[in-house]
Amino acid sequence: MRWLNSLSARLLALGAALLLLALMSIGVTLWITHQLDGGAAAVNEAGRLRMQAWRLTSLWQAQTPPAEIERRIEQFDRSMTLLRDGDRTRPLFVPWDEALQKQFGELTVAWHELDRVWRADSQANLSEVTALVESFVTEIDGLVTTIETKLAHYTALLNLFQFFMMALAVAAALITMYVGYLFVIQPLRRLTLAMQRVDEGDFSARVDVGGPREFEELANGFNHMTQTLQQLYGHLERKVQDKTRDLEGKQVRLQALYDMATFLVEPNTVEELARGFAQKVRQLSGAAAAAVRWSDEANARYMMLASDALPEELINEERCLEPGVCACGQPQETARSRVIPIIAEDDRLLGNCAKAGYKSLISVPIRLNRQVMGEVDLFFHEAPEFSDEDQALYDALAGHLASAVESLRASALLREAAVSEERAMLARELHDSIAQSLAFLKIQVSLLRQAMGNCESAQVMQIIEEIDTGVKESTNDVRELLVHFRTRTNSEDIEQAVEITLSKFEHQSGIHTRLNVTGHGVPLHSDTQLQLLHVIQEALSNVRKHAKATEVTVDIKKGTPWRFAVRDNGVGFTQREAQNTDTHVGLQIMRERAERIGAKIDIQSEPNVGSTVLIELEQ
Repeated sequence: MRWLNSLSARLLALGAALLLLALMSIGVTLWITHQLDGGAAAVNEAGRLRMQAWRLTSLWQAQTPPAEIERRIEQFDRSMTLLRDGDRTRPLFVPWDEALQKQFGELTVAWHELDRVWRADSQANLSEVTALVESFVTEIDGLVTTIETKLAHYTALLNLFQFFMMALAVAAALITMYVGYLFVIQPLRRLTLAMQRVDEGDFSARVDVGGPREFEELANGFNHMTQTLQQLYGHLERKVQDKTRDLEGKQVRLQALYDMATFLVEPNTVEELARGFAQKVRQLSGAAAAAVRWSDEANARYMMLASDALPEELINEERCLEPGVCACGQPQETARSRVIPIIAEDDRLLGNCAKAGYKSLISVPIRLNRQVMGEVDLFFHEAPEFSDEDQALYDALAGHLASAVESLRASALLREAAVSEERAMLARELHDSIAQSLAFLKIQVSLLRQAMGNCESAQVMQIIEEIDTGVKESTNDVRELLVHFRTRTNSEDIEQAVEITLSKFEHQSGIHTRLNVTGHGVPLHSDTQLQLLHVIQEALSNVRKHAKATEVTVDIKKGTPWRFAVRDNGVGFTQREAQNTDTHVGLQIMRERAERIGAKIDIQSEPNVGSTVLIELEQ
């Protein structure tokens, strides 16, 4: 009977039992109703026999033709046969029992007496026939009464079963309600009460395991859930504390990375950078002292670049180390972040650290692009904690230091390259302008000395005028060089700088200038603006020296690309004339400056028409 432990099995069994009782009651009710219908039809048919008997008597008394009498008798016989045999299709049948069988036999005898009289040829006495009919009718009445008594019994039985069905419906409802309360509502109520306790924070709430299997499984699941919640809640505070400490540690590390990144952009020298880094990393790690060592390119020497709280004696002794001589200064192949215990003063590698009172050392290599550039050493009086998170933090800080030092080095190299390039440009311009003028003046001085020795006064005056012209040219060249190297762009818009340049050019040369600016574009970088101004100044210098122009126009079109045009109305030149030393040098200087910023330059000129210098720059 294990299957009865299931709620669904119990409900199914109860429902099946109630359904069987209901079907039985319905079947009995239908059978009784069928009997009542058949008996009622039999009563009606018996009543027709009464009517037919009096009608035949009337026809017989009226001396109706024998054929009609015969037809009526046959109809009467069919009614008697129908009453005896019944008709299940209508339905019509007599609820036979012993009394009804006896009465129907007597009725049959009475009918045969009447049938004999109505078929006889001799005339019977009317009173005799009437007596026979009344006797037949009496038998019919008795049969009808007996049938009605039987039907009344069936009706009572039907009422009894209807009452029984009503009682069965009420009982089924009550049983269903009780079963629902016992097997469904009561377990759910216990479960609801337990859930309310859990909702109030009482995770010790449990549900009694019992009842149907479904609720037993539900109770087991609920108890397991509350037990798990109780365990989780019991450990929740500890887990929250652990998570809080972990988040605080991460916040400290992030803050340290942020502070270090902020600091590393401030110093201007590697020494300041290393010194500040040593101080901050010592404070962050809680170390007793810190040292920053830097390696040469071959990783053969480690120089102490900076230190913090490190004894002076130890600094002097370990100012320069070779890899392998001391635990500090790791070779390229084996460099990694590690904790090094300091055991004894007679230790060959760590004796100096032991004498200074340190018990352990954290060595962090400084890497950039997988190349060891140095290391950071942290000295402790006790064994430090060195987790994976600490290692990741120290490696990140060392990486930031390497990037900052490399940035300073790159900036220094860029400044050095810029100074070298500017000096080379100055040397070329001095050589191509003033040096040539001085050589020309030197030649003229020699010719002057020779002319004075020969007392050629006319020649002397001519040479003096040429020397005077050469001196003026040299003065103008020096002035232009000063203008070039003093030019700066303090504005994001190049228009203002070009206006100042044209104003100076017009004042010095007397040539009328005009500036046209169109379009809109992203401002150019200051270095790019400076090179463009030098190109424009060089173009203006060529106009002053060679063009013999009266007007110069500079057109600027902002956008992508930027376009600049320097136009003059001078004498122009041919391609052959462009090979002239002075002109060729000026054009070459302009092209060099344009190539430096990625610009394209095109020079157009025709004799007696003028010249145009076109500059195109893609941002």
